Amino acid sequence: MTRQTRTAKDIIAATSTALTPAADDNRLVPLIEAGTAPLSALAGLALEQRHIIASDRRAFELLAERSGKGTACAEFFGSLVVGETLALERLGAYESACGLTPQAIGQYEPKAGCQAYPAYVAWLALNGEPPSVALALTANFAAWGGYCARVAAALRTRYGFTDQACGFFDFFAGPAPELEQQAVAAVASGSDDEHGEGVGSGAHYGRLLQTYESMFWNTLAEA
Repeated sequence: MTRQTRTAKDIIAATSTALTPAADDNRLVPLIEAGTAPLSALAGLALEQRHIIASDRRAFELLAERSGKGTACAEFFGSLVVGETLALERLGAYESACGLTPQAIGQYEPKAGCQAYPAYVAWLALNGEPPSVALALTANFAAWGGYCARVAAALRTRYGFTDQACGFFDFFAGPAPELEQQAVAAVASGSDDEHGEGVGSGAHYGRLLQTYESMFWNTLAEA
C-alpha cells in the first residue's frame, strides 16, 4: 500500500502497532499486578498525575486554539480537554485510597522523570502540527489505556481498592468510540507526508511520547 492511498485509520493503526511498548518497558505495572508495589509508589502515581493533568489540559486547550475554530483537530483536542477535567474529578477517590491528605498533595514535589511526558506535550502544543500531534497522542493512548486496565484490575484484586477508587483508571481503560472517530478525522485533515510537517511527523512525536511514558512508570518503580 502506497503512502498516497493510506487512510487515516491505516495510519493510526500502523503507528500504534509500531509504537507498541515491549513487555519490559514498564517496570511498575507488573509490580502492581503482583501486589508488591509499595503504597508509596501508588500514591506517587496519583500525585504525579495531578500535575500532569493540569499541564496536559492547558496544552490541549492551546492545540485546539491553534487548530482553528470548527476544525476536526479543534474538536479532537477539545474533547481531550473535557477528558482531562473528568479524569481529575475521578483522581480524588484514588488519592484518598492511597492515604493522601490535602497537605501531602499540596507539598508534593514532582519528579523530573515523571514530568518529562507533559513537558513534551507542552512542547508539541507550541511546535507540533495539530494533525501530527493527534496521531502521536492517539497511538500513545493505546498503550496508556492498556496500562490503566491492568492497574485497575490489580488494584481491586491485590490491594482491595473499591470501584470508586479505581475510577480514574477505568476512565482511561474504557472504550471511547466518539473520541476515536474524532481522532480519525483529525489525522485525515493532515497530509501523509513522510518528510514534511503532515501526519508523517506523528510517528516521530509518538516515539518520543512513548519513551517519556515509560520513563514516567519506571521513575515511580525506582522511587
